[in-house]
Amino acid sequence: MRGSISLTAARGVGAEEFLVRLGADREQLRCQDLYKERDELTISSGVDWAHVSRAMYGTCGDWVYVLEDQGWATWFMGYRSVAAMQPLIGEEIVCLTLNHHDAPSLILHAPRDGNVREAEFRGDAEWSPELDAALRAAGAVFPSLYDGVSTEEEVEVYYEEHADEIPARVFAGVGRYCGLSIDRATVQGGMLPLALLPVPVI
Repeated sequence: MRGSISLTAARGVGAEEFLVRLGADREQLRCQDLYKERDELTISSGVDWAHVSRAMYGTCGDWVYVLEDQGWATWFMGYRSVAAMQPLIGEEIVCLTLNHHDAPSLILHAPRDGNVREAEFRGDAEWSPELDAALRAAGAVFPSLYDGVSTEEEVEVYYEEHADEIPARVFAGVGRYCGLSIDRATVQGGMLPLALLPVPVI
């Protein structure tokens, strides 16, 4: 997994329960197959691999996290239409979905109240002072015309100079907010457990 990674992290819910709500099969999860073995596995007959996201997952502190490399996050694709994916009161979910299929890349946040807020990458998280502060500390919030300080030309120049840095800054900010520490070599080596997630129909 070395391409464009999307992240979904949740707390207030168990790892297996959250993955099952994303569509994972309990038996497959309990096999503890590693992500690096994904091409050697078989799935039920009649299931098209094109409609299955091969994700890796882990836990850090009280968070469970899911990493996907198909350009979007399963939770983002399904939380509006799949009842099991909708956030419950008391659960917190943070999702970074790159949305290569349909830009822009988004930060989604369900802050324990059962509702979901969203902002584009480089935008602020005005609904959550703690998340917003973490994004700003990572340099992930870019100047905009709405801050009353920057001109349109200044915003465009800044964006052009720093556009390639946006994903890394957003991930750093969310990592800081959640306290996530995910070993890069472990991810690149596919050494985290595998979860097979059906692609939601939207």
